[in-house]
Amino acid sequence: FSCEWERTYFRFREPYSDLAYALEAEKGGTRAILMAVQAHIIKYLLFVRNTEYSHLERLSGISRREQAEALAVALADTLWAAGGGRRAVICLAAAALHLVPGGGYKADNFTERIQLFEFCEKAAAQEFISDHINRASICFILSQGSHGVILFLYSLLFSRTLER
Repeated sequence: FSCEWERTYFRFREPYSDLAYALEAEKGGTRAILMAVQAHIIKYLLFVRNTEYSHLERLSGISRREQAEALAVALADTLWAAGGGRRAVICLAAAALHLVPGGGYKADNFTERIQLFEFCEKAAAQEFISDHINRASICFILSQGSHGVILFLYSLLFSRTLER
């Protein structure tokens, strides 16, 4: 992965602003993934989340907690769909190596640390994402240097399966 991919994570605009619902996306290869997740975030905020606000008011002025909740729902929905409505696999980066590089594989000090967590219920996957979304010890999504978009891409691939 390029430096751009390595440093990209799911980063929202400022909470309680008119664009609080929006992910920040720079030009480049990661933008397509961010925009696909953005569509699920907007769908959740407009049509699923229970609130007393009108449709357009639902998008602005959301808190940091509401941003994280919307992201967890969007990621779980996407991974569940990739798994054919039967499973979701979530990849996290741990501190310890889980793979010893062998011949023909160039170590990147990231892929070797990935742990896989498989879920057979969408609600369990969403709860797991919510629990780990801001954890610095397992760096997942919402922090710089977390490789958040790469982890999500790996999660998509494993949820869908390499055969499919």
